[in-house]
Amino acid sequence: MAIGDPLGNVCIVTDTNNNTGGGSYPAASGSTSSSLLRGLRANDQEAWRRAARIYGPLVYRWAIRAGLRREDSLDVVQEVFRTVAARMAAFRRDRAGDTFRGWLWGITRNKVGDCLRRSRRQPQAMGGSSAKEIFSQLPAPSESESGSASDIPAIGALHLRALRLIQAEFEERTWRAFWRVVVEDARPADLAAELGISVNAIYLAKARVLRRLREELGEAED
Repeated sequence: MAIGDPLGNVCIVTDTNNNTGGGSYPAASGSTSSSLLRGLRANDQEAWRRAARIYGPLVYRWAIRAGLRREDSLDVVQEVFRTVAARMAAFRRDRAGDTFRGWLWGITRNKVGDCLRRSRRQPQAMGGSSAKEIFSQLPAPSESESGSASDIPAIGALHLRALRLIQAEFEERTWRAFWRVVVEDARPADLAAELGISVNAIYLAKARVLRRLREELGEAED
């Protein structure tokens, strides 16, 4: 596989502003409903572009929070995705807690450590903390930016990036029902009356979008 082709947009999409929107809906975009993990394993170009758009900024954020400079963090993003491309076939979810993001987190930690060793930074240059201590202070992949897609009590930038990619797959009313209930915390009964549908339809819309979101994030069962 030519690494430069599927991963060429990784640095371009590292949005460090982490705009999470507000009351408005994310912009729609074309997308495919195929499983992200299946697409990556099949070396599907679109799957790699989507993975880079969703996870590139997250890897960048992890690297920045570990104390790397912007330029080094961008390099780490590239190195992480090259490693993912080389090892994708070996990724397994044998245990209940195994996730793609957890795997990505482990690769990122290794690449950041490699970068720190290459730069030969001394502990004093990082505020008196060792690289190990810095890593221990980083958020685990289960936190808001990279948390579970089973529900989204407070939407994070990672989820928003994935939602932008899948919005066009849903009818407007389905999307509105999901967005208003999950993101804007509207009461299902009030929303059902507003949209002219049943409360059960509201919950079904929420379940449909969240199921698709898990698939887009590589969390759905293969």
